[in-house]
Amino acid sequence: MRLATFLLCLSQTLARVTAIGAAVDNIQLGDSFWYETIKHNGISAAIPNGKNWTVFRNVKDFGAKGDGTTDDTAAIQKAIFLGDSTGTRDAGRFGSTGQPAVVYFPAGTYVVKSTIKSAIGTLIMGDPTNRPTIKAAPSFAGTYLVFGRDQKYSGLVGFYHGIKNLVLDSTSVPTTKAITLLEWGVSQNNLLSNVLFQMPPGATTHTGVATPGMCSGLIMNDLGFVGGGVGIALTATQYHLKSIYFQNVATAVKLTSLLQGTGQGLRFDSCKIGIDASSGVGLFNLIDSTATNTSTLVLASAASTASGSLVLENVMVDSSVPATIKVGSATTLTGSIEPGQAWIRGNIYVPDSPTPKLSPGQKVPTSRPQALVNSTGFYHTVVPPTYADLPASQILNVKTIPGLPVLGDGVTDDTASLQAILARAAGTAVLYFPHGIYLLSDTLTLPPGSRLVGEAWTQLSATGAKFADARRPQAMVRVGEPGEVGVAQMSDFVFTVAEILPGAVLVEVNMAGGVPGDVGFFNCHFRIGGARGSAARTGCASPRDCLAARLALHLAPTSSAYWENTWAWVADHDLDGSGETYPGAAGGVLIEARGGGTWILGAGVEHHVLYQVNINNAKDVFIGLQQGEAAYWQGTGNTLLAPAPWTDSLLPSDPDFGWCKANEVQCRMGLYQRISRSSNLNIYSSGFWNFVAGPSRTMCSTDCQDNAALYESNTKMHIYGVSTINSKNLVLEKGLSGNETVVAATRAANSGSPHDGFKTGVVAAYFRQST
Repeated sequence: MRLATFLLCLSQTLARVTAIGAAVDNIQLGDSFWYETIKHNGISAAIPNGKNWTVFRNVKDFGAKGDGTTDDTAAIQKAIFLGDSTGTRDAGRFGSTGQPAVVYFPAGTYVVKSTIKSAIGTLIMGDPTNRPTIKAAPSFAGTYLVFGRDQKYSGLVGFYHGIKNLVLDSTSVPTTKAITLLEWGVSQNNLLSNVLFQMPPGATTHTGVATPGMCSGLIMNDLGFVGGGVGIALTATQYHLKSIYFQNVATAVKLTSLLQGTGQGLRFDSCKIGIDASSGVGLFNLIDSTATNTSTLVLASAASTASGSLVLENVMVDSSVPATIKVGSATTLTGSIEPGQAWIRGNIYVPDSPTPKLSPGQKVPTSRPQALVNSTGFYHTVVPPTYADLPASQILNVKTIPGLPVLGDGVTDDTASLQAILARAAGTAVLYFPHGIYLLSDTLTLPPGSRLVGEAWTQLSATGAKFADARRPQAMVRVGEPGEVGVAQMSDFVFTVAEILPGAVLVEVNMAGGVPGDVGFFNCHFRIGGARGSAARTGCASPRDCLAARLALHLAPTSSAYWENTWAWVADHDLDGSGETYPGAAGGVLIEARGGGTWILGAGVEHHVLYQVNINNAKDVFIGLQQGEAAYWQGTGNTLLAPAPWTDSLLPSDPDFGWCKANEVQCRMGLYQRISRSSNLNIYSSGFWNFVAGPSRTMCSTDCQDNAALYESNTKMHIYGVSTINSKNLVLEKGLSGNETVVAATRAANSGSPHDGFKTGVVAAYFRQST
């Protein structure tokens, strides 16, 4: 192996472990985090008397001591459940979006004797400069230290939860007691970041994170696990695990019933097993990872079908790791997977071969675009910014600037004032948006030097005639102008529409960053319909009459951007009441970027009419994980066949579904992934699911959609993992052998094990357009 590369990776790992719990660079001892001291005047704009709603809750204001001795359980729980005069947040009266809360922990150790229970719409966070600890008392009673999901909602609709900048600690709990530090059975629009899970060494009954039940999460990022029996016990449809280290954990990651997943930047030190993928796994990608003093890096299943697929790429181990891969007790691979190669088990499609080869495990040559990688050859990753190195004087609350009134009340047009504030703050200050609904009647342009921070998913919402013309799409938020290079960052926002707006492009990015992450979006999501504050909640009985938005996100040709943890959702149900909804939004994410690199980590794109992700004439694109679902109303029984209801206003980049017959209902459904005339693409873990279909929302039993992905005339395209539920064909292809669209990969040829009773297809690697 390349010793220098391994030593560099190892030194980075050790530095990260050493820095655990340390203050952010340039923070002087005694400085306080700006968020703790800034004015908090967020509101819940769409509920009665919401102007008096308490968003920010400092647990010490509720009686918590954080002194390492006092039982703070009741005080913390009171801070979480505080509602208003009509009831508490655990009563279920405010819906998913009407009860936002940030429960803040100043530095300290908060001892609890029973489970802390969260509620929907809650961000539990601490001071990132000195992460506070929630510590289980020796006499702790309960199975979970923190129940991170609202127990009134199942995991599949467990949206809007967040936990960050904390230490969760079970070191005082007896090693014989079964305890899990965090129950995280949630789905999209959730945040788990910058948390250390501290457990006793050798405590085999202690688990860091568990995701029980049926859930559909997107990403866990920048975490640490020390001690315990299991770090992450993962039961879900898909997950992206990014920048996580494990030290002295018996089994770092135990995968159970995971159909598709990516581990990126995982660091294993002194573990018995790194990844236990011995059962219930469709495909797992392990990339850009290192291991030392670990007995078995990956424990694999004895698979003989497409399920149990594995991809290892840029995985560095030293002589202290006797087995890189084991099947049962047999070692099948030792040593590192060097840059420039991947070890692949499963079905592989190669150029000039129409059928897949089922590989029991082999090394194959690979390549990565230079624009996408750092000096070690690993893909660029970014630690989500907290701006903790800045004093409070450099953070501006947009609702407190004299002469520029901003209300965020879901009624007032805030566009003009916000545009003026952006111009004033660019390059000099971070703009803090207290929770609310900020209406925008015109394009809000972010100039270079913009840094925006929301609060518990602050909403930016389009309104008015500017966005009403389907033939003239207009951006609600425009990030820079073509040709500009600089910084533009957004954290903790939801982009949405207040009305039915066929011409609305919620975000358009034109700017490129000087370095990866300069143009960056973290925990930013898209919601079209299905919630209070939008006429697309109540006015969407038919998708024909509810052309709710044109496009969620457009990465324009001149852009270079980094996106981490994003969910672009067209509502299939009402989050704040009951019943189904039928928005007919056109497209999800359109990537046309050629400006120096695009990185997308942990993305879910769902229920758009034409496509979920469309990569068109783009270059240098990395996707770590993409999850998708077609619109629920499409499919058997539907009479509105794609591209309808957008037939009269298609863009040049839109698919026209000309490969389908006019009446083919299951062919004329939104593509999950379309890639055309693009180059230098490395895409991991594409998971495409169809559970219900048609106006009657019939549960699917098999092949409820014809086609998942369409690849047209691309070069240097490397796909690591395509998985489907209930799709007849995984891949359509055009441009290799003539100009006809042909079926290239079927479920029948790539049949995997059932997932929750549904039929699956799994391709480990698709290289037919890699030259």
